[in-house]
Amino acid sequence: MKRYNIKTTSGNSEYVDVLKELDNEYLVRFTRDNNGNIKTTEETITRHLFNICVQTGYLNPMSEYSVA
Repeated sequence: MKRYNIKTTSGNSEYVDVLKELDNEYLVRFTRDNNGNIKTTEETITRHLFNICVQTGYLNPMSEYSVA
């Protein structure tokens, strides 16, 4: 599983975890931490849209994150 920071203007902590790679999309979990109030949702996103988000800097890989 790989985690990406989501670029925000609010200063809150937001990130996305890639849970599973499917044919032409990813199953991802979005997590938003707003002063200790954590909200998570799971959705699918196309590979094309995900790659555009990475290329434009909206999503940034977290290099120190790993799951055993």
